[in-house]
Amino acid sequence: MLRIAIPNKGSLADESIAILKEAGYKQRSDSRDLVLVDASNAVEFYYLRPRDIAIYVGSGELEAGITGRDLLIDSGAHAIEIMALNFGGSTFRFAGPTAKGYSMKDVDGKRVATAYPGLVQSHLASLGISADVVRLDGAVESSVRLGVADLIADVVSTGNTLRQAGLEIFGDPILTSEAILISRKDVPIAAELEVLIRRLQGVVTARQYVLMDYDIKRSDLDAACAITPGLESPTISPLQNPDWLAVRAMVLRSETNKVMDDLYALGARGILVTDIHACRL
Repeated sequence: MLRIAIPNKGSLADESIAILKEAGYKQRSDSRDLVLVDASNAVEFYYLRPRDIAIYVGSGELEAGITGRDLLIDSGAHAIEIMALNFGGSTFRFAGPTAKGYSMKDVDGKRVATAYPGLVQSHLASLGISADVVRLDGAVESSVRLGVADLIADVVSTGNTLRQAGLEIFGDPILTSEAILISRKDVPIAAELEVLIRRLQGVVTARQYVLMDYDIKRSDLDAACAITPGLESPTISPLQNPDWLAVRAMVLRSETNKVMDDLYALGARGILVTDIHACRL
């Protein structure tokens, strides 16, 4: 039976459960449950602290897990990223006092406060920078004002919290993170895990695309297909009127309205958009 680790709390927990449900797996209904057996899919789910998941998977106790890319790198565990799940996005940046005007060359020899010491140390080493990394759990914005550190490395979204603490971002991003599926390094992917990967990939793709149907004059078909090429090729069907054809293609959800505008301007009519709940490509 395949054993999979799932975040038991935090920003990744609810969305991890949601994507697994969409992929056809049973999930817990009581947040106090630590283990759930999905016998019909031959899977056991273990609900663990997000920071511990990479350790359990890397040690071989569990075959796979969902965690953040940042947590995987920070853990130093013997585990690898299998696929990105397209949720739980975050960006890690350096920040220092506004008046200092820091740049990356100024980090050398400084004290850097962070809740992700492994991640930050690895990044600094790749840049050839030596700094004293101070580990703090939770919010680190106050560490500079309280004299614990000279600057910080942390998750940044809007930057409002940093500005309120008198800090500003500098340098390139340390890492762009998101939820990922992981497994142990140097271990062949089992058939059961391949099924999980295909199911999750189907959900990720379904969330990114929609099905678009429309009618187009035969004379405008090539131009329409250039707008909606689909993943491989659009589906073309005849209509009762021999001068018109029906077209169906997958379109990126984020581009839906622009594509509809372009098709309408070309002369397409009866343009319909349908959600995709799951797929195999």
